[in-house]
Amino acid sequence: MKSNIYSKDILLVLAASFFYMASPMLVTPLITGFTESISSSAALMGIVGGMMNLCSLICRPFAGNLADKMSKYRVSLIGAILMSAACAGYIMAPNAVVVVVSRIVNGVGFACCSVCMATWMSNMLPKDKIGSGMGFYGTMNALAMAVAPAIGVSAYQMFGYRVSFFIALTFSVAIIIVIQFIRDKGKPENVSKSMDDEGVSGVSYNRPALSAKNRRRKRTIQLIDKKVVPIALIIMLFAIPYCATQSFLVTYAEVRNLDITVSMFFPSYAVVLIVLRLSLRNLFDKLPFRTFLMASSASLLLAIICLAEMRNNGMMLLASFFLAGGYGIMSSVCQSTAILLAGKEKRGLANSTYYIGLDLGMALGPMIGGVLYGQLDIALFYPALLMAVPLVGAVYAVAGKGLREK
Repeated sequence: MKSNIYSKDILLVLAASFFYMASPMLVTPLITGFTESISSSAALMGIVGGMMNLCSLICRPFAGNLADKMSKYRVSLIGAILMSAACAGYIMAPNAVVVVVSRIVNGVGFACCSVCMATWMSNMLPKDKIGSGMGFYGTMNALAMAVAPAIGVSAYQMFGYRVSFFIALTFSVAIIIVIQFIRDKGKPENVSKSMDDEGVSGVSYNRPALSAKNRRRKRTIQLIDKKVVPIALIIMLFAIPYCATQSFLVTYAEVRNLDITVSMFFPSYAVVLIVLRLSLRNLFDKLPFRTFLMASSASLLLAIICLAEMRNNGMMLLASFFLAGGYGIMSSVCQSTAILLAGKEKRGLANSTYYIGLDLGMALGPMIGGVLYGQLDIALFYPALLMAVPLVGAVYAVAGKGLREK
């Protein structure tokens, strides 16, 4: 199984990863409007919109430690149950308080699922296939991020908010069902190693017992993996322009009176990303990190320029193409690089550190976009976001030596 990238277990994890991403992504474009519909203030709408990512950001280090110490199946199951409970809360919410609590629960569940699914997947892959394998994993996430909002908005327009939330609940329940059929439960690495070193009584016969200091060190909860911090900063900087676009593209087009079909942008992005990841799948494990970083930085630069100069659908679709080559490709490259930097016993922590950077980008993108929208002329919205590209270069220049050595 471990040598086959198309094994049944891997395919099931990919399916579960689609569902865990689809559930909150379906809710995201609707939750602020739903909060307003139950008589909430504009300030509370903003809090509700960012609450899930903020909670997820806080919980990820703990989820990463759990992923390294418990079976991936168990932590993913806990996450899926919490996400299902959150969706049920949205459906039945009589007021904003229930919505806020549900967003917090959703954030905890999302943190558990996102870290565990990625770690579970990476542990099933041979080391020389981690890049391509995590590329497929990222493709499923990208597909969910494009398809789920379209499903949610369409269901809302036809049937209302609560029917859309019921579809999100269905996605969360699907996670619970799918992971039941995965044979490899993703037990932590140290369990199998301790079984090799210890006798039936649990006493080691091959080496002296661990010192009290080492035992305390193994029990210590690490919040981040220092080696992965530069990767987290890089993906944060790539995510900021993407998430600002995700939140403000509709408003940007309306304010500038652009004759474009905004609904085509993210499905186009997803299609291009899938094609790119499938086309480059063999190169993910062969080319060095800096090659992808340079190409994706140039692609992100072109995407932002296209968005700034956008006047028609052709330019918009070109922007989606370059954005897929920028943020879309780097999200997979950064995640697989984080996994390789950390080592197998710390892949959960590596994934949680990577997702901290991604969460920061997802939270800061809309916030920075809001500041730019409110304080600058709309024509300067995207030129201001160009600052993300040189900042990526600065992070790599400072931390690049360690990355180049790896």
